[in-house]
Amino acid sequence: MNELEALPEDSLNPVNTQTWANGRHVVRCVKVIQETHDVKTFCFMSQTPIMFFFKPGQFVTLELEIGGEQVMRSYTMSSSPSVPYSFSITVKRVKNGLVSNWLHDNLRVEDEIAVHGPVGNFNCMDFTTDKALFLSGGVGITPVMSMARWWYDTNSAVDMKFVHSAQTPKDIIFKKELELMASRIDNFELSIICERYDTGESWHGYRGFLNQQLLELMAPDVLQREVYCCGPEPYMRAVRAMLTDMGYDMSRYHEESFGETPPEAIEDAEESAELAQIADELPQAGFCVEFIDEGMSVTVTENETVHAASTKLGIHVPKACGMGICGSCKVKLLTGNVNMEHNGGISEEEIEEGYILSCCSKPLDDVSIET
Repeated sequence: MNELEALPEDSLNPVNTQTWANGRHVVRCVKVIQETHDVKTFCFMSQTPIMFFFKPGQFVTLELEIGGEQVMRSYTMSSSPSVPYSFSITVKRVKNGLVSNWLHDNLRVEDEIAVHGPVGNFNCMDFTTDKALFLSGGVGITPVMSMARWWYDTNSAVDMKFVHSAQTPKDIIFKKELELMASRIDNFELSIICERYDTGESWHGYRGFLNQQLLELMAPDVLQREVYCCGPEPYMRAVRAMLTDMGYDMSRYHEESFGETPPEAIEDAEESAELAQIADELPQAGFCVEFIDEGMSVTVTENETVHAASTKLGIHVPKACGMGICGSCKVKLLTGNVNMEHNGGISEEEIEEGYILSCCSKPLDDVSIET
C-alpha cells in the first residue's frame, strides 16, 4: 500500500471555498489598523470563505450610504493576494473628504459593506519584470505595496527598489514592514524621502523632493527597470517629466492615480447595486434557523450558513478558520438537516451525536440549534 492509499479520503478533499470574481460582494470588516496619525487600514473578509484573489495593484469600489445618499468610491487594495482569505484598503483622512472621513469615523469591526471588483489595469501581473522600481508619494503607496508584498511573500527573484516620498517621518505608511522586508531579503532595497521633519523629530534619511539626482543615486540602473508609480497627480507629472528627460523608455512606465473614481467603475457599481436592491425587494425563499438557548430565530437563504444566521442575530458563536478546519464553531443540530462541507474539523463520532460546524453548514430545511 502506498502513502496516498493509506491517507483518509477526507484528507485529500480540497478546501471548500469560492474564488472571488468581479461583481458585488458583501464583506465584513474584521480589523482596523491605525497606520499613521491620519491613515487607517481596513481589513475585510466574507461571512462564508472566499479566496480574494486579485492582481496586485487593482482596486475595489465601495458602495456606501452617507447622509441618506448612495456614494461610490474606489480604493486600491494594499494587501497581497498571497493572503487570500481577506483583503485590505488603506485610507488617508482627507480634509473635507466625504468618504475618507466617514470611513475613519464610522466603519468599525463587524460592520458590513458592499464592494465591487476587483478591477484595474495597473498591476504587476500584466506587466511582469525581473527588475522593478516602485515610486510612490503619500497614500499612493498602497498599490505598489500590494505588488511588493506579493513578490516578497511568493519568494520571487524580482530585483525590487522601493522609493517612497512622504511629507514628514510621522507620515511614512508601512514604515516598519518596509524596513523588515529590506532587512530580510537582499533583492528589496528601500529608500524614503521626507519633505521635512518637525521639531522634535529625528530623521537621518533623504530630505526634500524626488529629483533626477536623488533617483540616480537610489536607482543607478533606472533605465533598465520597469517603473510602477502612484501618487498625487503633481508627483506623477514630475516623475514622467524626469524619466522622459533621462531618456527612459516610457512604454515600461505604469502609473495609477488614486484620486477620482473611474467613471466606468461607478457605472458598473451602480448597475450591480441596483440589481441587488431589486433582488432584496423580491420575496426571499429561505429556511428558519432557531437558536433554542437564546430563544431567537432568523430566516437565511440557501447559500447562507448557520454561522451567518447567528451573526445576524448578534449571537456569539466562536469562529477562527471559517473553512471547517479548526472546529471552534461547533454547535449541536437538534432538528432539521444541513449540508456540511467541512475539512476535517469534526469527527464522525461528533457528527453521529448531532454536532455540526456552523461556519460550513448550510440549512436544507428549517433547523433548530443548541449553542
